Order: sequence, then C-alpha cells, then structure tokens
Amino acid sequence: MRLGFDIDDTLIQLREHAFVLYKQELQQHVTDDAFRAIKRVEIHEPFGLTDEEGSALWQRMNEQVYFTNCPAYEGAKELLWQLKQDGHDIFYITARPVDSCMRTRQWMIDAGFPVDEGHFYCGMADDEKLAIIAELDLDVYVDDKPKILHSLKALRTISVLRDQPYNREEPFERIVHWSEFMKYVTVEK
Repeated sequence: MRLGFDIDDTLIQLREHAFVLYKQELQQHVTDDAFRAIKRVEIHEPFGLTDEEGSALWQRMNEQVYFTNCPAYEGAKELLWQLKQDGHDIFYITARPVDSCMRTRQWMIDAGFPVDEGHFYCGMADDEKLAIIAELDLDVYVDDKPKILHSLKALRTISVLRDQPYNREEPFERIVHWSEFMKYVTVEK
C-alpha cells in the first residue's frame, strides 16, 4: 500500500514540544491542563499573547521548535518501520516552510524515522497537499488538520485524523494511538 503521513502533530508532538519551549522562553508556569484545553492549532493563548504576538513568537522560536528534541508519538516510529519492512511505501507530506525542507528530512532520519529517497514532500501550503496526495495516489493519508482531509473527499484515499483537541468535532476516521492504524492496512496477495 501507499501510505502518507503529515509530520507535525501527526507523527511528532510539535505543539506540546513548542508549549514547553514557550514556558521556558516566557518564564511562565502554564499547566499541561491549559495546553490540553486549547481548541485550535495555535498555542499562544494560555500565555496571554495576541494572535500577532503568538505568530511572532512562533517565528522567532522556529529553529528551536522544529530542530531540537521534539518527541514522536508513542509507537509512531515503530509502526512506520514495521510498515516499511512489510513492503509498504511510506510518504511524508508536510507544510513546513520550504527553506527548512532539507533540514526537516535530515531531522526525521536522525530521529529514527524511515525516510526513503523521493518519499519526502515539503514546502507547500496546507491547501496544496491535495495535489501531491492525488499525484501519489495514496491508499491512506493521516493528518491532524481537518481542512486537509476535507480537501481529499473526491479522492479514493482513506483520510484519517490523528486525534487532537482541536479536531474532535470532525466526522473523520481517527486514531488516538498509533497502534490503531493497522486497521487501515490491507495485505495484498
């Protein structure tokens, strides 16, 4: 099968990692409960920041957020290695900025993800993912953003949400733990 995965907040805990970095940078004690209560992708509100201030902080801390020790979700790497070993094609499709694509690919390799040549797509806007997913003719695609999955409705691709507090109202197939993903994988004979 041809399987596609977003990276941030799908395979790795980027928002939570950034939240910890924000607490350190802003020297504020904001609880983990406050983080879990955020109902949008952006994480700045519990710190008392406006959207503009939050965007500026994200840009300023981009390097730390993207290229330090952001943890993978439990079981994500192991699942991807098992899928690869079983002969499935693994594709990564991320809307990270184009100027960080090569570093992101290398970061994924260094972090222990299986990344094959020609299977890493980066540098597009969220709404441009559709064309890549269609071109790759993916069997399954997993993302945390409902907007992306809504755009895939005309494709044969099975769209799966990686559960997040900001997407729980959406009517898509979803996984909470990576151990649940195998129900979307079929064995071809």
